[in-house]
Amino acid sequence: MKILCLETTCDETAAAVITGDLEVLASVVASQADLHEAFNGVVPEIAARAHVERIFPVIDQTLKQAQLTLGELDAIAVANTPGLSGSLIVGVVAAKTLCLVNDLPLLAINHLHAHVFACQLDAKESVFPCVGMVVSGGHTHLYKYQDALNATYLGGTIDDAAGEAFDKVASMLGLSYPGGPAISKAALSGDPKKHAFPRSFIHDDRLDFSFSGLKTAVRYAIGGPGSRDVHAIELSEQQVFDLSASFQQAVVDCLVSKAIKAVQQSGLKTICVGGGVAANRVFRDQLSQQCEKQGIQLHFAALQYCTDNAVMGAIAVERFKAGLFEDLTLDIKPGLVRH
Repeated sequence: MKILCLETTCDETAAAVITGDLEVLASVVASQADLHEAFNGVVPEIAARAHVERIFPVIDQTLKQAQLTLGELDAIAVANTPGLSGSLIVGVVAAKTLCLVNDLPLLAINHLHAHVFACQLDAKESVFPCVGMVVSGGHTHLYKYQDALNATYLGGTIDDAAGEAFDKVASMLGLSYPGGPAISKAALSGDPKKHAFPRSFIHDDRLDFSFSGLKTAVRYAIGGPGSRDVHAIELSEQQVFDLSASFQQAVVDCLVSKAIKAVQQSGLKTICVGGGVAANRVFRDQLSQQCEKQGIQLHFAALQYCTDNAVMGAIAVERFKAGLFEDLTLDIKPGLVRH
């Protein structure tokens, strides 16, 4: 089995070829980070236009890397939910067009569940059933997975996603975009206990997150209550380091606490974590420590598969085996769909 997987949910144009044994024959990702850096976040219109320009060159490069032609594929899979509408449309139209012209079956991918399935790629045995955690720029959610294709939503952020909070705080501190890597680097020289930032819901049994108040607390720490343009306030290098470390630690404390509670409440003994924020070293280390103490089996997506990519579309292999094919009326489901 050889499946071409496409990913255009946000600002990465990606394609990969995956076998039925989850072997990666090829993977190409065209990043748009340089296009959105000036805006400190993703601009949907710019993202959609960039996908239009890049989708077929990326597919062509991927097939050449895999040494395959379209006629040698068994199916084409595409992420159709959740995400930015303009971005999703590009990938879905490309996939449907290629399926129609080459008489290939079509498979739909849920971007969130694909992030969790990325943990399966490096695992020697099945990681399911498990608690799945998606932590990225647009999502911070917890699921209970019976198997790869059946999940129950347990909870998630009620406002900002963790990754979005990293981007916005990085902007306040004058750091580069994307904010996650920039804050992580600055935090290495900072004191995580310098600022007592809030950790919303950390003592509650509910499996929800909130990072809006934390973001506001950082703003107040920079310019005081009522400050409008914190970007105009000059901070010393050490202040930036300490604010970064304290903010990062607050986010990590919330993520680790809820991940452990989700496992305890579910009755399961395994957790799988994917998404861009899953690449954060402090988060990986501290969740690993807590899981070891609790006797919980932990799987992180490999670092190269944490940020958006098409390899995590390997979940399409499970849909292929289950016969869950789509017809050419497949539509997008944009927004922050959680299920």
